[in-house]
Amino acid sequence: MTDTEQRLASLRGGQLPKTHNARTIAALATNPGCPRRAVLDAAAVDKAKVASRAGYPAPFGMSPFALGRGVAFERRLKDEPEKDLLMLLRQALDLDIAEVGFTDLNEVGGSTDLALRHERTRRLLTAAPDQRGTLFDHPLLRFAVGGRHAYLEPDLIAFRHDDTVHVVEIKSFAIIDDQADGAKVAAAAIQSAVYVLALRDLLGDRAAVHDQTILIAPRDFSLTPVAATLDVRKQIAVLQRQLSRIAAIDDLLEQVPPDVTFSLEPDGKGQPRRDAAELLRDILRVEASYAPQCLASCEMCYLCRDEASGTTGALGKSVREEAGGIESVQKVLAYAYEKDPYPVPADLAEAAAILRRAAVLRRRSLGDPS
Repeated sequence: MTDTEQRLASLRGGQLPKTHNARTIAALATNPGCPRRAVLDAAAVDKAKVASRAGYPAPFGMSPFALGRGVAFERRLKDEPEKDLLMLLRQALDLDIAEVGFTDLNEVGGSTDLALRHERTRRLLTAAPDQRGTLFDHPLLRFAVGGRHAYLEPDLIAFRHDDTVHVVEIKSFAIIDDQADGAKVAAAAIQSAVYVLALRDLLGDRAAVHDQTILIAPRDFSLTPVAATLDVRKQIAVLQRQLSRIAAIDDLLEQVPPDVTFSLEPDGKGQPRRDAAELLRDILRVEASYAPQCLASCEMCYLCRDEASGTTGALGKSVREEAGGIESVQKVLAYAYEKDPYPVPADLAEAAAILRRAAVLRRRSLGDPS
C-alpha cells in the first residue's frame, strides 16, 4: 500500500471504502473546486453517514415506492431481453437485429470481487464482437477520480453491435405524453457520459464507444418501456473539463492536517464511537467551497451551507462574482449603503465603488432621489 493509500485509509478510519457510482462522480464534477468533497470522495468515505453523525443528515435517495417501481421495471426488461429490450434497440438504433446475446457481469463464478469482475468485463468487451450483438449487464468499470481510479458499478447495459458499443441506461422516471422531467433527463445524460468515458478508458478506443446513448424509461404511468437517444457529447466535454480542474489528491492531502480522520468505527452495539462534535471539528478543518447546487448533489450540503452562512458564495457563484469577490454579505451591504463602511482594502476598492453606484441607482429606481 502506498503512502497515499495509507493516508486515505486513515481518513476512512478503518471503514470499508464506499463504491463510487456515476451519480457521485457527476456530483463531484458539479463543484470541482471543493477540496472537502474531493478528499472525501478520493478516500471513498460514506459521506451520508459522516454528515448524519455530525448532525447534518441530508435526505438523499429514492422512496421505497420509487425503488420498488424501478426494480420491477428493470426486471421486466432484463428477464427476457429478447422481447421488449431488443425491440427498443432495433427502433432506437435503426438496426436489423434478429437476436441478441446476453451476458451478466454481476459476478464471476459466484464471486463478486471487484478486481475479478473488472477483468472479466475488460476481457469480454475487448474480445472479437459477436455479429448478432451482445448485451452486457452490470459491466464493472473504472474511472479516474482525483488522480486515482475508482470502480464503478453501473446499473446499466452495454450493447455491442459489430465494433461499436452503446451505453443503455434504464431509469424508472416516467415519460408522460412524450415529455420527461428535464432535470432528471439532464442527470441521466451526465451519468451516461461518465459511463461512456469509463468504457472508452477500458477499450482504449474513442471510436469504439458511441457518444449517442440510449435511455429507456416507462411510458406514462405504466411499466411499458419506451426508448430515446441522448447525444452526450456536450456532457462528455463538460465532464472532461471539470474533472481536469480537480487537483491531484496528493496535493490536496498536503493541505489536510495529519490528525484529521472521518472514522465512524462502531462500538459493540454497532454505533459510532466517535464523538459527534469531534467529528464535526475534523470536517471543518478541511476547506470547502459551498454553492447552492450542492443541495442537489452532495450529502454534505447542509453542513457546508450552515458553515457558509453569511457569505456571498452561499448565494451562488454568479452573486459572488457580481460582488467582485467580496466574501461577506455584511461587507457587501456595508460598502453599498453605509456612509462610513469598513476600511476598504485596495484590491476591493473598485468593487466597493461599483456596489455604491448600484445602490444609488436602485434607490433612484424606487423613487428615492438621495
